[in-house]
Amino acid sequence: MIKIYDKNGFTLIEILIVVMIIGLIASIVTPNLLKQHGEASIKLAAAQVESLSSAIQAFYLDLKRCPKDLKELISADEKQWKGPYLQKEEIPKDPWNRDYVYKCPGEHGIFDLYSLGESGKVDDNIIKSW
Repeated sequence: MIKIYDKNGFTLIEILIVVMIIGLIASIVTPNLLKQHGEASIKLAAAQVESLSSAIQAFYLDLKRCPKDLKELISADEKQWKGPYLQKEEIPKDPWNRDYVYKCPGEHGIFDLYSLGESGKVDDNIIKSW
């Protein structure tokens, strides 16, 4: 007898069930991955703020003044300047691709340095040097 129809394939219902299971797993895993990415960005910004703060403090000890802007940590024409004060020859941007905010004199110390964080606004979630 000749077989015309072979039943070795998947039915539409079976395929839909597998797609639903994959969607369910993805809906559980994705928020956890996004949360970890957000936490990593905050930790990176905090480390960069700390590194830039240390460079500003070293500059301050050498020249007895704050840098006018963060670019002075890389190059300056003053005789007492002993830099560059950063390992790389560029000022890093925060993890959200924005410039760090630097103020001297600061409201919380000799200088204020902070990242606006993911929101891009001054709120309780800024990553700050004080």
